[in-house]
Amino acid sequence: MSKTSPHRALLWIAAGGFFMQTLDTTIVNTALPSIAHSLGVQPLATQSIIIAYTLTMALLTPASGWLADRYGSRRVYFVSILLFVIGSLCCAGAHSLAQLVAARVVQGAGGAMLVPIGRLVVLRAIRGEAYVAALAMISVAGQVGPILGPTMGGWFVQSFSWHLIFLINVPIGLAGMMAVRRFLPSDAVSGAPSFDFIGCGLLSLCMVAFSLAVESPVHDHRLLISGVLLALSAAAALAYIPHARHRKNPLFRLSLFREPNFSVGLMGNLVCRVGSSAVPFLLPLLLQLHLGYSPLHSGLMLLPAAIAGTIAKSWIAPLIRRYGYDAFLIWNTVLVGVSIAGFASFSASTPLALEVSILVLFGACNSMQYAAMNGVTLKGLSSQDAGAGNSLFSMVQMLAMGLGVSMGGGLVSIFSGMGLETAFRITFISVGLVTLASALVFRHLEAPQLEPQAA
Repeated sequence: MSKTSPHRALLWIAAGGFFMQTLDTTIVNTALPSIAHSLGVQPLATQSIIIAYTLTMALLTPASGWLADRYGSRRVYFVSILLFVIGSLCCAGAHSLAQLVAARVVQGAGGAMLVPIGRLVVLRAIRGEAYVAALAMISVAGQVGPILGPTMGGWFVQSFSWHLIFLINVPIGLAGMMAVRRFLPSDAVSGAPSFDFIGCGLLSLCMVAFSLAVESPVHDHRLLISGVLLALSAAAALAYIPHARHRKNPLFRLSLFREPNFSVGLMGNLVCRVGSSAVPFLLPLLLQLHLGYSPLHSGLMLLPAAIAGTIAKSWIAPLIRRYGYDAFLIWNTVLVGVSIAGFASFSASTPLALEVSILVLFGACNSMQYAAMNGVTLKGLSSQDAGAGNSLFSMVQMLAMGLGVSMGGGLVSIFSGMGLETAFRITFISVGLVTLASALVFRHLEAPQLEPQAA
């Protein structure tokens, strides 16, 4: 077998895991009104289905790098797919909101490892400029999943039952497990250091408390509860610094943040993804609750964005080669933010051509944005820091997904008294502005170090 063949197999395995994880993050979005009706709860109450999934991933992702080193990427990746498949089967058999949330926790436990371990396998096998191209291929699956999720969810709900939206993962997962056993090498590190449970607990507490502060339900004590949670999050983050300095093998070494583009990319990813992650959740709700679309119709409306995102992948390398990461990310971020704010114009009187144009712009720019952000954040890490940096990066991604859903749903709830149309308009403009703010972060990238090398 040629060298290219195993590399291609690794890419397909990582892409398959990425697709399952991101598909399941959003496939329930179109089905939420139907799930709420079936379970006898309000549509916004079903946010817990998404939040349980993303919070579990954010909580467990930090352990992915150590688990891969201790037990081997092959074994950990296999177990993560197995857990994901089991969780999917439990979701399909759920008959109450509590059962569904519990099953999503099991899914999240498996999903927490799918993306970081898959990316780590690719990072260790493919280096240099080829790694950026590899990430672009993998991120196609990551972008198609969130966009096709609402479409597939709408079809299953309208034609069959919402219980079936989770079964799509089963055949993909079974194929993935067979591919892992055949193509992934055994790469456990002998004498791997002990796991930093205290550091993991502090950072997990930081992420979860911050997420819950945003997700705090609307009531008289919302500001007080959110303030306490934010203070707890900050305290946990600050406590980690002296802990990491004095521990021989901390969960994430502080030297990680001496790589300037890793720090900038990490923050830029968090801010940008909060806005863009809200879109797959908000658009189906807008189309169904406000414009009266059927689940399938609302899902089909997102296909132009999926197609545009796939096509735009081929533009990334030449654009970065010509303009550099810094200029590309700044201007592309602006386009992503503007397109998100453009969804505020969707109404019963909006021309279809305008809606499709905005969807195409968002799909193309957001697809390139994810691939470029992934590359610029991880490209400068050494082999020693690759595992830990990859885990921290994935944890931030999961956090951003949950924050996007929480922020979007929270804003709609807050402004719903002004009417659904006004609430959705304010929400889309707000999350668009959040995405635009990440352009200010990307201004601090060190462009000279990011120019792609000649092939």
